[in-house]
Amino acid sequence: MHNIKTNFDKFYSIVQNILQNQISTEGNFIRCGVKPKFSDIEVITFSLVSETLGIDSENYLFGKLKKEFMNDFPNLIDRSQYNVRRRKLFHKIDEVRKLMAKKLYKKNTFILLIQCQLRFVNYRVPED
Repeated sequence: MHNIKTNFDKFYSIVQNILQNQISTEGNFIRCGVKPKFSDIEVITFSLVSETLGIDSENYLFGKLKKEFMNDFPNLIDRSQYNVRRRKLFHKIDEVRKLMAKKLYKKNTFILLIQCQLRFVNYRVPED
C-alpha cells in the first residue's frame, strides 16, 4: 500500500491552493460554532486521498491510520465524525475534484494506452 502520509501531504498543498480564497487560516470554511481541530481541508484531502488510493472501506482506512499513522495525524477524528463532515463538504469535494481534473488535462487531450495491443487513442474532453 502507498504511504498515506506522503499522499496526504501532496494533496493537502494542492487542495489548499485551490481553496485558498474560501478558507480561514486554520483550513476551515467560515461558519458559526466551535472551530474543529481536524480542519475541513483535512477532511477534503482524506476523502480525495482514499479515493485515489482505491481505499473503499472507511473501516480499513481508519484502522490503518490509527495503527500506523497515529503520530502523523494527532487530531484525527473518529470515523462517524468524518462521515458527517464529509457529507456536509460533498459539494466542495466535488468542486476540488473537478478543478484538479481540469488542471491535469489543461490541453483537453490525453492518451489512453490499451493493454497488450499498444493502441493509442486521442480523446478530447468536452469544454464546459
